[in-house]
Amino acid sequence: MHIKTSDQEELVLGIGDYSCNWGTHICGLYETEEERDSILFGFLKQGYCDGDLQLYCPVERSAEDFYRDFAAFCPQSVEKLKDSRHFDLMSAKDLYYPDGLFDPWNMDRALDQYYLQSQSSGKRHIRATAEMSWALKAIPGVEFLMAYEARLNYFIPGKPWISICLYDITKFSGATIMNVLRTHPFTINGGLVTHNPYFIHPDKWLADHAPVYLKKG
Repeated sequence: MHIKTSDQEELVLGIGDYSCNWGTHICGLYETEEERDSILFGFLKQGYCDGDLQLYCPVERSAEDFYRDFAAFCPQSVEKLKDSRHFDLMSAKDLYYPDGLFDPWNMDRALDQYYLQSQSSGKRHIRATAEMSWALKAIPGVEFLMAYEARLNYFIPGKPWISICLYDITKFSGATIMNVLRTHPFTINGGLVTHNPYFIHPDKWLADHAPVYLKKG
């Protein structure tokens, strides 16, 4: 089933029989490890088969455990799992708060640099996914996480990039999950990929909740 998510070229999502388009920002909601892995491993396996660059931030398992579990899910990948042409694993600290402070503007710059570097030798499709439970820690600036999520809707469109932000709905508050829905135009929940009726354009969401981060530059 194809879900039109942009005017860019299509990709097979790796979740159920869904396809969508590049340039897409999705939240993946789950309650159990099995639900999380059905999203994560299907998405990454498809990316492995397609030769995409995959940026993954493991939080709820170690990198070593990921490689072990993914090899069991995708046996053909065993010999090349740690090949940097396929996987780029980053810790939450390295990706989101390398200096001990989380700031959406810093994330903008870091992601832009990552993207430009990834494209320096020719076009690469990028599948990015992260377990967002790192944000449950008392990290300075984490209160601006949703501003970052809203701003991703400026960064991702028009690029050969797709992001899935994974949220455990048993750990985050209901208010946070509602803001997750308001900052992601598409959702994965219960194996279904859908347009998100709760999504609010980032201009409006940021103006109402984080106007200091409204500027795109």
